[in-house]
Amino acid sequence: METEDESRYRHQTPVNGKHFEWQLSNGHQWLPIENDHVIETHYCQPGAKGITINLGDRQVFIDFDQLQTLPAALKVQRLSFLPQGQTEDVGWYFRDDQLWREYGSQSSSMLLSSIRSGDVERQFTLNPRGTFIFTVGSTSYSLNFSTMTQTNCITGLGRKVRRRPKFTFNPGSLYATSAFPTASSSQLTVGGYKWEFMGDGEKWTEYKAHICSFDSTAIETQYQLNPHGQLHFKIKTYSYTLDFSGMCQVNDNIGTTRAVRRTADDGRHQNSSLGTLPRWQFQDIGGIWKDFSEVRSISSQDIELKYHQNPSGTMMFSTKKFSYELNFPAMTQRNLSTNTTRSVRRLHQ
Repeated sequence: METEDESRYRHQTPVNGKHFEWQLSNGHQWLPIENDHVIETHYCQPGAKGITINLGDRQVFIDFDQLQTLPAALKVQRLSFLPQGQTEDVGWYFRDDQLWREYGSQSSSMLLSSIRSGDVERQFTLNPRGTFIFTVGSTSYSLNFSTMTQTNCITGLGRKVRRRPKFTFNPGSLYATSAFPTASSSQLTVGGYKWEFMGDGEKWTEYKAHICSFDSTAIETQYQLNPHGQLHFKIKTYSYTLDFSGMCQVNDNIGTTRAVRRTADDGRHQNSSLGTLPRWQFQDIGGIWKDFSEVRSISSQDIELKYHQNPSGTMMFSTKKFSYELNFPAMTQRNLSTNTTRSVRRLHQ
């Protein structure tokens, strides 16, 4: 929910190219949190319940739903900095049987809602503690802003609702310092992804926010915004470019290139609502079935989430050399350069 402080600061000029600022208070004064874009990237994901940040010798958990900290010795707030007349792009989401889905998107029942985030936001602005009645097909629903729940008026089935801003800030050029250290590991209710580079000794090393300003979730957010783009960051005196298309990291100063990979997280923050995820495989040369995560820059979890969103559709992905189209109805993978087609299968574990 938006605090009084957020409302007071809403119409100010963006600072350092960003329109938000996360702050903590020990009861005496509000101080900004270093590298708060990491917190912001987590907060903008509807499935994120909160995030754990490191404050020197202790850890503090920020609950995104309540905007409170655990332990409760500190207070937290998120400020918005927007020019006069400009409003923040906000998404409204409901918890479906399997995933958090934005209003206006297709649910697991394959029924497209005519109510969109903008419609809900307008009603919320008019009465932040009221209710909003709307209809999808022949079914009426009641959205209670005070409890952030949606109720089916016929069956009485309730679902959780969340309001989160859309992530639009690229923090690649921002290296802030402040009284509070940076955010660290996430606490997500949806499955995450691990981003790693090939480090010294031929060992895969995960990106950490306290080293390069980005952790896996921050990188994943940028990747979702533009899977073929690039991400720029610094480590000490060196500048680096993370190329999503080539899945590599380049040292801009000396030109050294390292391989990068994106895999499903190790399960500590796995999406429990999906249970054990199916494995997605393609039939390689010689008829051998291989997991996508073994030889592709995409994991079974990536594919499964896309499949749940639209089982009748397709998805595109790229490796260092080629681009592919995965056709769910046909269960095939096509190389767009060579037009080679391979069979695909979905194994329940």
